[in-house]
Amino acid sequence: MNIVPETATNQAAPLSASLLKNIHAYWRAANYLSVGQLYLRDNPLLKKPLKLEHIKNMLLGHWGTTPGQNFIYTHLNRTIKQHDLDMIYISGPGHGGPAVVAGTYLEGTYSEVYPAITADEDGLKKLFTQFSYPGGISSHASPQTPGSIHEGGELGYSLSHAFGAVLDNPKLIVACVVGDGEAETGPLATAWHSNKFLNPLTDGTVLPILHLNGYKISNPTVLARITHEELEQLFRGYGWNPIFVEGDDPMVMHQLMAAALDEAITQIQAIKQRADNNDLARPRWPMIILRSPKGWTGPKTVDGQQIEGTFRSHQVPISVSASAPAEHLQQLESWMKSYHPEELFDNNGTLKAELTDLVPKGNRRMGANPQANGGLLMHDLRIPEFRDYMVDVKDHGITGEGDVHVSGRFLRDLIKLNPDNFRIFGPDETVSNRLEEVFAVTDRQWNAGIKEHDEFLAPAGRVMEMLSEHQCEGWLEGYLLTGRHGLFNCYEAFIHIVDSMFNQHAKWLKMTLEIPWRRKIASLNILLTSTVWRQDHNGFTHQDPGFIDHVINKKSEIVRVYLAPDSNCLLSIMDHCLRSRHYVNVIIAGKHPSPQWLNMEEAVDHCTRGIGIWDWASNDQDCETDLVMACSGDVPTLETLAAVAILREHLPELKIRVINVVDLLKLERQVDHPHGLNDKDFDSLFTTNKPVIFAFHGYPWLIHRLTYNRTNNHNIHVRGYKEEGTITTSFDMTVLNEMDRFHLVMDAIDRLPQTGSRGTYLKQSLQDKLTQHKEYIDLNGEDMPEIRNWKWQQ
Repeated sequence: MNIVPETATNQAAPLSASLLKNIHAYWRAANYLSVGQLYLRDNPLLKKPLKLEHIKNMLLGHWGTTPGQNFIYTHLNRTIKQHDLDMIYISGPGHGGPAVVAGTYLEGTYSEVYPAITADEDGLKKLFTQFSYPGGISSHASPQTPGSIHEGGELGYSLSHAFGAVLDNPKLIVACVVGDGEAETGPLATAWHSNKFLNPLTDGTVLPILHLNGYKISNPTVLARITHEELEQLFRGYGWNPIFVEGDDPMVMHQLMAAALDEAITQIQAIKQRADNNDLARPRWPMIILRSPKGWTGPKTVDGQQIEGTFRSHQVPISVSASAPAEHLQQLESWMKSYHPEELFDNNGTLKAELTDLVPKGNRRMGANPQANGGLLMHDLRIPEFRDYMVDVKDHGITGEGDVHVSGRFLRDLIKLNPDNFRIFGPDETVSNRLEEVFAVTDRQWNAGIKEHDEFLAPAGRVMEMLSEHQCEGWLEGYLLTGRHGLFNCYEAFIHIVDSMFNQHAKWLKMTLEIPWRRKIASLNILLTSTVWRQDHNGFTHQDPGFIDHVINKKSEIVRVYLAPDSNCLLSIMDHCLRSRHYVNVIIAGKHPSPQWLNMEEAVDHCTRGIGIWDWASNDQDCETDLVMACSGDVPTLETLAAVAILREHLPELKIRVINVVDLLKLERQVDHPHGLNDKDFDSLFTTNKPVIFAFHGYPWLIHRLTYNRTNNHNIHVRGYKEEGTITTSFDMTVLNEMDRFHLVMDAIDRLPQTGSRGTYLKQSLQDKLTQHKEYIDLNGEDMPEIRNWKWQQ
């Protein structure tokens, strides 16, 4: 497909004299509120001479990006009202909180959400005092801020969230402010390519506004220091049509910004009209590049150093305290009075009527738009009956076709039932991860060039793939935050790329649980496969199960971890997770053919419990157990049952209990996690004094961490991944990490002195087996027949 060019035809002066005057006044009001948030705890309208007692004891926050964002927010209000737009605002620069709080307060949303923050002098005092203050709000566009779906505490994800938000949202425009420091991050630099994935007919529009103010914390920014020509070529090369707004004279800049936004909306409407006429050629979407001084309208100099237009305006530009120079207080007062608050607010502290008239009405206000509180818009998925996709397990241990492959059929029909409410996201791995069944009903959405030999590419599709875990995660988060549902599938080792993104989303979920007006959203569901134990041709680089360790650090009310032992359990888990709300669900499952242990009824019962004894594999039903063999994960389950078979064949007098763990956080105490077992139930399963051999999918110390305060912890011996392995056979991976059936049996013998000489001889024979195994795979390149063909026969 060819890119369709757009031509900018900005009007010179779209604002009338009266409108220009009022817009400038509104911007001054937003700047005044922003400075007040940084400094004041009293005297909010400066009706009295400013004194130190009116100043916060700790001055925290960021000024540098704020006036530019106030400028943008003010002009977006005018554009929304003029064109009746459905628009939300994403603040990408890291500390734009004062601007978004000021914008939502002036439009009235803030006082509606927080009635104590009234639109008067008392409300202003509370608004100022709470900012970056104990018990108050943070310096970002945090979950407490109306209209926000993006905190920006960590930079790089604003544009990804914006694109996720507009998928299947054809009328929505996301105005996404990208800071020039943020633009240097890897995720943001890649996110510019998201325009190749939008369908102009069925998706909404992202309007990026690159805010070039020249500096990060203390360094210049790359994009602000290249030439105008190079900057334009860069973004035209990305497929955008950049519209420039550059300068520092406010009255000129107001006209330029108004013209730029009018032109951008004209281009967007033209693109949408062509799409309505079935012209889906990839458009060159507009973007705005705003170049303005950092710390615009702030103090010019302080202590002889330039502030406005330099990195020194990044945080709090004037220090004001008992130990600071006395003239700083006077400088702050002069700065604040330069906005002429008496012209903006009446004597009660309420914004004057001619300025409130600039604000869009009702839900058209960016702070009140329900798209930024996605739980208000969310509809339940139509979910097919997962039991209809079951594997018929007549005998425990029959060979399956791959657990994820079976769930692919379930997801295929889920997509059919939810054509505009569910998407699958992944970094070029949907087929590799054995979810290829979904392509029977959908394509990958793709709006760049398509060649004859390509597969599953179309302008519209329910699968989003880009070889960037950051984009897939960010798109999905934006999709969820605006009220829809999805699934992210990824190779287990490489999900670590989004460790920090997961952190931020989990924190968002945790915070929004504490905010009454926020509504719960669909869970972030992450399916991890291509796991550590089956990397036959990839090797050491593809081995890392440690995302589980990272996830369980987060608040217990947010995170869940499930390890599916077989296909029927995975179907039950998938159904549960897709119905859930406001969690991060991490699902680990295998994609290779593997034994199937439970029929559907058994699987549902087992997954509902989350942990349980497999009585058909145990033989301690009517007596005291000698040994607990526990497992979590598909390969650990296989090796545990193979070990149990060896023990029962050679040491039949042993009484063995087999426990499988599906819901990993069942191992925590109930007081620490809502899924955790109480001590009595844990002890009834794992005993208080018997040895426990635990085969675990991940790093073994995680099990010790989860069970450190249990009665029998000192008897729990865990085998798991310990950073060994390369390109080898699947069974050899377990051998190299000493989680294979032979090591598990030897561990049991070491902890069961009653096995006596028979145990000693069995242990020696298993050591010999390990030697034979190594010789066999080196010669034949595959596992021994007794390994490959092993079946459960107890």
